[in-house]
Amino acid sequence: MTIAVSPDSLPALVLNADYRPLSYYPLSLWSWQDAIKAVFLDRVNIVAEYEHEVSSPSFAMRVPSVVCLKSYVKPGTNPAFTRFNVFLRDKFECQYCGAPDDLTFDHLIPRRFGGQTTWENIVTACSPCNLRKGGKMPRDSGMRPQQMPYHPTVHDLHNNGRSFPPNFLHESWMDYLYWDVELEP
Repeated sequence: MTIAVSPDSLPALVLNADYRPLSYYPLSLWSWQDAIKAVFLDRVNIVAEYEHEVSSPSFAMRVPSVVCLKSYVKPGTNPAFTRFNVFLRDKFECQYCGAPDDLTFDHLIPRRFGGQTTWENIVTACSPCNLRKGGKMPRDSGMRPQQMPYHPTVHDLHNNGRSFPPNFLHESWMDYLYWDVELEP
């Protein structure tokens, strides 16, 4: 799954005050209009600009391509339990066969056996595997997930999100996207 970002739309990458993106997936982007508004409201510093310029009769400025918040926004520690975040935790792959298409979610312990809709009991599954497992326990269906479900941290989701860049990454963003990735020796 990718997010289509048109280079013609001139989005601005939004960095926290520590120069890290607010989020990796979806990548923290603002429209050029929102970026300029934030500049005028003195909420951000412009870090990089596009070649394009916007102007009025009395003013002209280049469109920001990277902005940095002036005030640090503390990242959340508990990600919301949403379908999207479950898919992101499981890297948009069926946890039974690895397929990336026709995804839904499966209760590892079926609801009829007391299974709840929680991080620790939901896995991403393609429709065919979900139908094949049905309302059976993993041991009875012969189907075990490749990764057992768990409650991810925001850091886990950010790391997984780095694997799914948008269709468009402006060259001015590259210095800010992966600088906190651990280097290989």
